Amino acid sequence: MTNVNVSLPETLKDYIEEQVASGGYGTTSEYLRELIREDKKRKAQERLETLLLEGLESGDAIPVTPDFWKDLWTRVDARQKAKQGAGANS
Repeated sequence: MTNVNVSLPETLKDYIEEQVASGGYGTTSEYLRELIREDKKRKAQERLETLLLEGLESGDAIPVTPDFWKDLWTRVDARQKAKQGAGANS
């Protein structure tokens, strides 16, 4: 691990200390790591929602049938195998 120094106003420092004391965190570092993890999850969720909306707006609707899902999973599996093969050659 590495250290990061952060300058905060006293009010924010007090707030963090209150959260640590009442929130079950052992240290300020644990609390801040949890905030960062939650921020990363939130941003990933926002990205997923953006991609889903782009997909919905990208063209005409197609029927989602069992054959559609079979074809989709075949393509996903092939892409994963290709990535794994490329990683093994590195």
